[in-house]
Amino acid sequence: MEKLFKQNIQSKHLNYKKVVKQLYDNPEIGNQEFESSKLLVELIKENDFETTYPYICPTGFKGEYKAVKEGPTVAFLCEFDALPVVGHGCGHNLIGVMSIAAATALKEVIDEIGGTIYIYGTPAEENFGGKVSFTENHAFDNVDLALMIHPGTRNGIGGRTNALMPLKFEFFGKSAHGANPYDGYSALDAAVSTYTGISMLRQYARPGSTIHGVIKDGGEAANVIPEYASLEYYFRNEKMEYAKYLSQRATKIAEGAALQAQVDLKVSVYECPYDDKKINYTLANKLKEIYTEIGLEDIQDVVETPSGSSDIGSVSYVCPIVEGRIKIADETVLGHSKEFADATISKLGDEAIINGGCALAILAYEFITDSEFKNEVVKEFNNEN
Repeated sequence: MEKLFKQNIQSKHLNYKKVVKQLYDNPEIGNQEFESSKLLVELIKENDFETTYPYICPTGFKGEYKAVKEGPTVAFLCEFDALPVVGHGCGHNLIGVMSIAAATALKEVIDEIGGTIYIYGTPAEENFGGKVSFTENHAFDNVDLALMIHPGTRNGIGGRTNALMPLKFEFFGKSAHGANPYDGYSALDAAVSTYTGISMLRQYARPGSTIHGVIKDGGEAANVIPEYASLEYYFRNEKMEYAKYLSQRATKIAEGAALQAQVDLKVSVYECPYDDKKINYTLANKLKEIYTEIGLEDIQDVVETPSGSSDIGSVSYVCPIVEGRIKIADETVLGHSKEFADATISKLGDEAIINGGCALAILAYEFITDSEFKNEVVKEFNNEN
């Protein structure tokens, strides 16, 4: 299958490269990817998938091809949101195109082997969790396998992620002239006290937890007692239960600070919470075999220490998933940087379209055609091994 899939992707490679470059040149942040999603939907239509757009989210989409012959349903996941300032510094322009390339290659044989192919355009991975919205709207309930590959600085077969609980603390006081502070109630004082208290909380958090935040608003003029202040925080741990526990401890700190400063407090979840990611080692190890077969080298095993957070965690508790890594830059290049964005349109980025798309197509093919492999994946997912 490798030869067939590579030939398919290579025959469309110039067009795939063009789309990656267009996304690179016109980055759009989460839930604002209207032109990006249209571009990818057009690419899906060109490859004869039935499309639904928008789907679940305003910038979400679905491509579908159902074979006459029954078989498993596999979903290829597209990310396409960019970051402020650095553009596609996380390489999502490549993710979307790799997944479409893989789905299109698999489509060549799906009528013969049986099954259904979905291409899911899941927006706003960086902040508002398109995959969480898809999961909550039951998009993955009938999916047997979901898969994607993320650009990186090493070839790899995935790794754990942290659960993420995002909270915003807003304080409402009363403004006054700075020369008469006793006439007012400082929202900034409450924010600073909260920031200090949460900083002290860090030493009592379990190892592997991270707490990080900013004072988002703190006043406009030095001679005015601020009537409004706000902080935004992320609380992370390898399990959502403990991330929530930390956020609850922090809320108690904010409540105490508000009481001390005699101001009102509002606490809200200002972005989408992300679950930790459930690893399927059967899938990950098969991906490593495939990477080796297609000529990729220095393949990193599953990274057991959680790093970062992703909305794919919610999917991993509904169906088996794999999220591989493919090298497009040296390890000196930092993620979420302009240099990493540039790497998406480099020679390695171009090669990733072919190799990443081919690897995903082969993995899906193996899942559909090898019943023993598929059963092992499902057993592991159901914790039956």
